[in-house]
Amino acid sequence: MGKVVLVTGVARQLGGRFVRRVQRDPGVERVLAVDAVPPEHHLGGADFIQADIRQPAIAKVLAEHRVDTVVHMDVTGTALAGGSRGSVKETNVIGTMQLLGACQKSPTVKRLVVKSSTNVYGSAPRDPAVFTETTPPKSLPSGGFAKDTVEVEGYVRGFARRRPDVAVCVLRFANILGPTADSPLAQYFSLPVLPTVLGYDPRLQFVHEEDAVEVLRLASHDPERGTLNSGTFNIAGDGQLLLSQCSRRLGRPTVPVFLPTVTWAGSALRTLGVSDFSPEQIRLLTHGRVVATRQMRETMGFRPKYTTAETFADFVRSRGPGLLPPRVVADVVDRIAALPFAGGRGTGGGVDGSANTQQGATTRGANQSAD
Repeated sequence: MGKVVLVTGVARQLGGRFVRRVQRDPGVERVLAVDAVPPEHHLGGADFIQADIRQPAIAKVLAEHRVDTVVHMDVTGTALAGGSRGSVKETNVIGTMQLLGACQKSPTVKRLVVKSSTNVYGSAPRDPAVFTETTPPKSLPSGGFAKDTVEVEGYVRGFARRRPDVAVCVLRFANILGPTADSPLAQYFSLPVLPTVLGYDPRLQFVHEEDAVEVLRLASHDPERGTLNSGTFNIAGDGQLLLSQCSRRLGRPTVPVFLPTVTWAGSALRTLGVSDFSPEQIRLLTHGRVVATRQMRETMGFRPKYTTAETFADFVRSRGPGLLPPRVVADVVDRIAALPFAGGRGTGGGVDGSANTQQGATTRGANQSAD
């Protein structure tokens, strides 16, 4: 008999794509797609089970269908239509606790894969140029999705200690982009004008939706030919992009403003429902984040099909042209960056010059040491 795979969070596009992909694997006999709400997309030949993982009933699902592989994708930073931040946090944290409790009691579960995020590292002014899987954050996230992921990983580590017979794989994804991406960062890049923090040009990494699905599929497999699919792994496309490079390729102008103004604007956009401009996203767009992916390549044996730049290019194509031609945006961004108040080389310097100098030094260091 083949494997019975249970997947959570299938009402989201990425969960649906993974379900359709994993059921084509020859070693998989059955796929159980679980979510609290029915998906709007098709799930192929998978069996959809409407169940809330925050409820103890999820244990009955595992027992009744003798599930041996659980892929937990219902850890996310955005709510489905009609949802709230409170419900998202409950699903992320309480839902994970219930699911892990059910897995702990199940004698048939042998593999657990958890979709996590590089948000666990946070974004702070004195962060290292590159985070490895063992690098502790300079400051723990104080709220939002980043705090949820820290709590989720803590519960997963506890489960791994209690059930050493279960292979546990935690995948820390960089920002996932692609034609169907619905993340907060995708919403930000879809704005006609991009508000940015004056004096900062953060480094960003992306992973393509197709690569995310493929690495989840790989992690859900039993180890083959000595490949280890257990542990914690950073997942990101090769390379990095500056926020200014992203705006140029999008053809969307930026509006550099002081940090308090960005925070206020983010609250206004969040209230209007235009974009989930959370404090953690503002920190990312201020200080950036880059992670090492050596363990992904050498230990898991996974090499992304798309680089960070190629992932962003595919996202740009799906969003259509911006307000201005990219070349015009590039000229404008360069002129703003050269102004004294923006920390450029104009006469007299500026209050943000040191921030830009430090950012440039960090970028150079990252280019030399990043994988």
